[in-house]
Amino acid sequence: MGIWSCLGTEIETVKDSLYNGKSGIVLDNDRLKYGYRSGLVGMVEKPILTKKDLDRHTRAGMSEEAEYAYMAARQAFAMSGIDSAHLRENEVGCIFGNDSSAKPVVESAKIMDEKHDTEMLGYGLVFQSMNSTVNMNLCTIFGLRGVNFTISAACASGSHSIGIGYMLIKQGLQDTVLCGGAQETNYYSMASFDALRAFSVRMDEPQKASRPFDRDRDGLIPSGGAAALVLEEYEHAKARGANILCEVAGYGFSSNGGGISQPSDKGCAIAMQRAMKDAAISPDGIDYINAHATSTPQGDMYEALALQQLFEGKHALISSTKSMTGHECWMAGASEIVYSIIMMQNGFVAPNINFENPDQYSERLNIAAARVDTQIDTVLSNSFGFGGTNSALIIKTVK
Repeated sequence: MGIWSCLGTEIETVKDSLYNGKSGIVLDNDRLKYGYRSGLVGMVEKPILTKKDLDRHTRAGMSEEAEYAYMAARQAFAMSGIDSAHLRENEVGCIFGNDSSAKPVVESAKIMDEKHDTEMLGYGLVFQSMNSTVNMNLCTIFGLRGVNFTISAACASGSHSIGIGYMLIKQGLQDTVLCGGAQETNYYSMASFDALRAFSVRMDEPQKASRPFDRDRDGLIPSGGAAALVLEEYEHAKARGANILCEVAGYGFSSNGGGISQPSDKGCAIAMQRAMKDAAISPDGIDYINAHATSTPQGDMYEALALQQLFEGKHALISSTKSMTGHECWMAGASEIVYSIIMMQNGFVAPNINFENPDQYSERLNIAAARVDTQIDTVLSNSFGFGGTNSALIIKTVK
């Protein structure tokens, strides 16, 4: 696995942030100058790519999120022991969650408005602006020759990418698939969300602004980066001596079939139930739930209702790492699997920071407001998005 997020740009730093409940959220005054109501953002370090990493021609076609994804994928391949020789000799696929690429579209429009000449747009903007920008760049850079497509499913994109990769491997269609999610963090990309008044305006205390499940939550904080995971068929991984981190055991999905921005406790519950059925695990078998909870009044309420239905009275601990990261959007479903694996490997549940006052829905949940040092063998991770798309993944340790 590999990670490039506001909590850190490699696994060890991210582990320390999760363990210590360290938030990556800051106030960005440039957003306020641009016209945002809220200047809060999960601050992600921009990769510095030079000709030592990639040639100029390749770099020109990479969007911001493609750069993040390249850095995360490079880490994931290194950890998995997959080098360029292996990629040349074996078919490896790529499925990434990426739902939009706003910056190059805006920049193209600005150039056209000013110059009225398509010749001024240059070579790279077309490849930066497509929804498939991450996949096309990763498959070109690493020479991947297997399945190659982008999952565009709002804030469940990264989770669905892992679920689809898992299904292809189970069906014997691929041995190895690079999966993940990526999200740009520039201010062009989230202005429309700000217009919906979806963002927290608790700007006096940025690191206390994201408050999943808390009574006083007032909105989410945009964030992003990229997460990458190498999924591999078990016997194939064993045969080459791979370091196996965990098993993807179940995938569940559903659609709410309601309003375009309306959450549904029933839809959430169906996805979780389907994942548990696929994994042959009951609610009693889940040790930890990485909740989708983004810190919005409605979204957290409906997820809490679904979690009550399935897990009230059970031992599973619940937290939302978005309390520290903000909402990583198209990346979140993949990054939260990385965060969960880190917890599994190191024996702790990261805290749901800023959970100070439960409301009538969250008070019945087993929420870890502080870090809990405990063994975790089985994790359920939730991801839900606009348009009613729901995804749930179950991962477990390999004995």
